[in-house]
Amino acid sequence: MRITVEGVRAAEFAAVPTLEFALRIAGTGGAEVRSVILETQLRIAVARRGYDEACRERLADLFGPPELWGRKPASLLWAQIVTQLPAFTGETTALLRVPCTYDFDVAAAKYLDGVRDGEIPLEFLFSGTVFALAGGMLRATRIPWDTEAGFRMPAATWRDLMDRYFPGAAWLRLGRDTFDRLHAYRTRNALPGWDDVVESLLEAGADGRADAR
Repeated sequence: MRITVEGVRAAEFAAVPTLEFALRIAGTGGAEVRSVILETQLRIAVARRGYDEACRERLADLFGPPELWGRKPASLLWAQIVTQLPAFTGETTALLRVPCTYDFDVAAAKYLDGVRDGEIPLEFLFSGTVFALAGGMLRATRIPWDTEAGFRMPAATWRDLMDRYFPGAAWLRLGRDTFDRLHAYRTRNALPGWDDVVESLLEAGADGRADAR
């Protein structure tokens, strides 16, 4: 089985930010495929592109200061997806749906936000099971572990998706106790929004008088 990635787009009407990668799947031997359970590991091939100084600064939280970039990993895990494909003979197309998070504690999200231009080199590693008719019988065969495909996604694709769901905003995950303290600070100071809470604390910290108790 041969699989190629031909494009990517934002999913329409998805409840959460989701990208759809267009796959082209070609069977072998002309067998009548009844269904496929396609398992995909999606990785970001970090080492397959260059980074300017500004980008390195944004990614320092992931890979450290510039002098340590020689030790950065070859790739980052982005997602693992299982997709059910319907019956086909010869060749078919399918959409691989990848939910995306804005949680910057997730390494892939931090990387995708930090790379602002050019392309993101991706690796699709496929496995799974093919159910096909052979000799009048339904047989199950495993997709070889070396079945893979590469794709270079425009960096703007992920950012445009996040801007659609969170226009002009970013997302921050906090512990419950920290949130409770911030909520109490907001109430005590009659601040109208969470941006006002953070701005107030930043200004107070700059003045050496921060107190969020």
